[in-house]
Amino acid sequence: MDSVLAKLPKQSDPNVLIGFDSADDAGVYLISPELALVQTVDFFTPIVDDPYTFGQIAAANSLSDVYAMGGRPISALSIVGFPNTGRDLDILEQILQGGHAKMQEAGCSVIGGHSIGDEEIKFGYAVTGVVDPKRVLANRGARPGDRLVLTKRLGTGIIATALKKQKASQASLTAAIESMLTLNRAAGELAREFTIHAATDVTGFGLLGHAREMALASKVSLVIEREHVEFLPEAATYSRQGFVPGGLKKNAEFLSGCVEFAAGIPREIRNLFFDPQTSGGLLLAVSGPEARSLVERLRASGIPGQEIGGAVEKTEPLLRVE
Repeated sequence: MDSVLAKLPKQSDPNVLIGFDSADDAGVYLISPELALVQTVDFFTPIVDDPYTFGQIAAANSLSDVYAMGGRPISALSIVGFPNTGRDLDILEQILQGGHAKMQEAGCSVIGGHSIGDEEIKFGYAVTGVVDPKRVLANRGARPGDRLVLTKRLGTGIIATALKKQKASQASLTAAIESMLTLNRAAGELAREFTIHAATDVTGFGLLGHAREMALASKVSLVIEREHVEFLPEAATYSRQGFVPGGLKKNAEFLSGCVEFAAGIPREIRNLFFDPQTSGGLLLAVSGPEARSLVERLRASGIPGQEIGGAVEKTEPLLRVE
């Protein structure tokens, strides 16, 4: 997709503060000196069996980009692909109900949407948020000496794959669903009280994929400290057993030239750094002296924030896990 977007003409609208050419989480459009819009869209196929829960997860995932940009979501349009058979409409109703409930929790109004006939169910939202133009968070801006804080545990993709093979335990599934259902709103609000130089959310490209985008945009290298990265229950076990999603393999292949792992890190752990997340946490580059305080505030609020590494002067490799 990046290679295709690179061929599109450059935009000349000065009100486009962040566009598609920066590999950021959402676009930002200036309305006035005090107001900008944050706009994003995301949808995907079911990753859990329960339709209502799937709708909730899809909504939380769609909202996440707005929080990652420092914004507040205000409205959403639903995007639906559903079989054109006229049957199982109760499943569609449950998906929509779940999404609507999560949007209400976020204080975001669903004002419309669009549906098409599709053999495979797909669901998500286009979300609009608002942000102070002077306080936009982007994936560029990380500085050497910054510390990296991650606000959710990793492993949703591997656990979802184990579920498809009917091998996921109820405990691991419950933990993964709880994580995916948790809005990044509270983490984003807390982050705004600290000096955040760069931010992104960890979704389909995995932790290292999104770290790469931050490193490239900021012209720094990032060092990830493996012992401080937390995983969801049994995710490492499922990884060892081979329950690896296709997206993980693609992420690992794409990133092979810019990531170095310390010797001794086993394959099942390496996999988790590439694992595509659904409704993952925020990755924040925070001023070094403030990192511990941010983590303490996050944990006091029930958010599993963890200081997982830092930014250094740009070098080779771009990313290192040690």
